[in-house]
Amino acid sequence: METIVALAFAFLVFPFSSPAQALSSNYYDHTCPQLESIVRSAVQKAMSNDKTVPAALLRMHFHDCFIRGCDASVLLNSKGKSKAEKDGPPNISLHAFYVIDNAKKELESKCPGIVSCADILALAARDAVAMSGGPSWEVPKGRKDGRISLASETRQLPAPIFNISQLKQNFAQRGLSIKDLVALSGGHSLGFSHCSSFQNRIHNFNATLDVDPTMNPSFASKLRSVCPAHNKVKNAGSPLDSSNLIFDNAYYKLLLQGNSIFSSDQALLTTPKTKALVSKFASSQKAFEKAFVESMIKMSSLTGGQEIRLDCRVVR
Repeated sequence: METIVALAFAFLVFPFSSPAQALSSNYYDHTCPQLESIVRSAVQKAMSNDKTVPAALLRMHFHDCFIRGCDASVLLNSKGKSKAEKDGPPNISLHAFYVIDNAKKELESKCPGIVSCADILALAARDAVAMSGGPSWEVPKGRKDGRISLASETRQLPAPIFNISQLKQNFAQRGLSIKDLVALSGGHSLGFSHCSSFQNRIHNFNATLDVDPTMNPSFASKLRSVCPAHNKVKNAGSPLDSSNLIFDNAYYKLLLQGNSIFSSDQALLTTPKTKALVSKFASSQKAFEKAFVESMIKMSSLTGGQEIRLDCRVVR
């Protein structure tokens, strides 16, 4: 099925260009017409060998866009003592960078110096969703690649322990609305979380309770068995929803049942407006997909780069 979907401190938020500035769906039609098929092929090949690739690419794109705009700064390697975004704490578990590298290598042989790494990542995230049973959409193109990537700036990413006020502020600083917040949270339809990201809900929740009382008790018990208080299993954790390899609206249904993983997921039920949107998306996959596509286009239109990299991991 391929139907057409740490709180940022004010002085650390960098200006992005206005949404959709210089972006166009036909940007490469004459200079690199093979672009989309090359990226799609790279994603497809990687998916056939590793079922976690779609979630990895979608998360990578989110994490890229939330720092300095969608400028592929998340792809840059650290250099000496200067640690890049990919080595910041929230990004340590990012993977599948090779998918972007493989697409870039092929594109450089066909259209040298033309396509930005930022555009490749935006297209790969779209393809990851579509190839997982979710919607597809026209990706506006024409982003440039950034030259700055700092691990310290990853504190700007929304954290899994955020409450609704923190989430709303974090998204608003990027020009994203409450509807965008709820729709983009549906990206948790794909993927997996390590215990450390939800430990706060299942052990020592507060002074009087061990477990977050908003969680379904049987679900909490299951998570506690996988993630004991002093967990020593490096890769222990839980899928983000019950169909974590399929892009669907199960995330919202589980959220309403008390079966969400993160505090930031549960936070979506704490205001009438966000809860109403959760209910709407839980009852209609079509409504969710439409909102997700609109919010993805809006988020991926935050741009901030200056160049076209020849190697996605190194500035020119």
